[in-house]
Amino acid sequence: MGRYTALILVLVGVCVLAVVLSCRPDTGGDPQAQPIRPVEGVVLFVTGSELGALKPCGCSGGQLGGLSKRRAIFDRVPADKRMIIDTGALVAGTQEQDVIKFRILFEAFRLLDYDMVHLEKPDVEMARNLGLLAEPDTGFELISAQWSDLETSRLRSYSKVLQFKGRKVTINVAAFDAQTDSPAQAAKFFGGRSEDLALNVLLLQNWDSQSRRIWAEESDADCVICQADTDEPQVLSEPGDEPLVFTTGRFGRHIGRLEVDFSESGDRLVWRLEDIPVVETLPEAEPLKRLYRQYQRIVKDSRLLEAYPRVPLPQGLSYVGSAKCASCHEYEYKRWSKKAHADAFATLVRVGSDHDPECVVCHVIGMDRESGFFTAETTPTMKNVGCENCHGPGSEHIRSMGEIAPGTPRMTCLDCHTPEHSSGYAGHESEYLQKIKHWREP
Repeated sequence: MGRYTALILVLVGVCVLAVVLSCRPDTGGDPQAQPIRPVEGVVLFVTGSELGALKPCGCSGGQLGGLSKRRAIFDRVPADKRMIIDTGALVAGTQEQDVIKFRILFEAFRLLDYDMVHLEKPDVEMARNLGLLAEPDTGFELISAQWSDLETSRLRSYSKVLQFKGRKVTINVAAFDAQTDSPAQAAKFFGGRSEDLALNVLLLQNWDSQSRRIWAEESDADCVICQADTDEPQVLSEPGDEPLVFTTGRFGRHIGRLEVDFSESGDRLVWRLEDIPVVETLPEAEPLKRLYRQYQRIVKDSRLLEAYPRVPLPQGLSYVGSAKCASCHEYEYKRWSKKAHADAFATLVRVGSDHDPECVVCHVIGMDRESGFFTAETTPTMKNVGCENCHGPGSEHIRSMGEIAPGTPRMTCLDCHTPEHSSGYAGHESEYLQKIKHWREP
């Protein structure tokens, strides 16, 4: 996992323990949380494909997501009428920062009172490497369709009993792999349930459109939840078809809310599948905010900025910093220095993300190249979004007194103003360009 793994594991263990001791008692006490409202049936909250997105990233506003906001959504339903599950794909890779995020996500699920977390194959491998599978009590149940032969005693299913109009409803969740398992295995599992009122939920891994159809028809599940390949949840079954088949959505930007109502005879009456966007106006739970600050400290102490991969610039070029441009481009430099780009690094300092490479890379000059940004202390002239982000490294341009044009590579706006980081950019490019205008016409 890299040269900082040992340090990371120690830091994660110490800091997360501190969060547990200081935060656990008041996880549900956020006074700003929306009040619990009556529900007609029982509710299954579904998240998944977190891919390491602990908090939305961006400076334009309007981004969706954030672990700290989920409490406000979950607490709209009483605890005895809800079940909260995550379908897996917790992080995007196996680098040092992914390792940190994985452990933080485990603690976040605990603080958010998740009932069950499904682990996909990469999740299983990382959890095993971190020793999380050996922990006696994670606060939630772990299941997986990918347990190895050495872990056959582990669960591939989970059940929880909820209350419905004085009766008990059992939600049965089972995980299967469309490539290695058969629908008959699921049908046998669900068919063996004897509960009066029950909801049978299948988590289907490694599916394609054909296998999904077969599993939907033969698994005896009431609903099938598949891996996400889009940011928003999608319903894959036709209206009125059973079972209901849907995906979760990625990066924690939406939460699936499935409410089921039953008749007196036990027949299911109504599906209510709702896509709840995790909007920025939702209140944040203080324990989760503190956990994120712990994450920021771990990232800083792990010195991930120094470990960021950097490659040489072509043709012996180097970055020189924006101040070097001022002597010949005084008008442009003064105009630029009053724009938001010239203060880009300070925005990270204000929110405590100035040591997070995933954030810093879009707020400095050339962090992925030698001679570019390294740290704020060692390369202060490379802070902020400056001349060389857009015009390329300036060493030869300055040496030749302007006869040689600045070189490549040059960033484009779309390198950082992606839909994930800058939700308002697409379709408003000209308006954004006016915000950074620092040149004379034409």
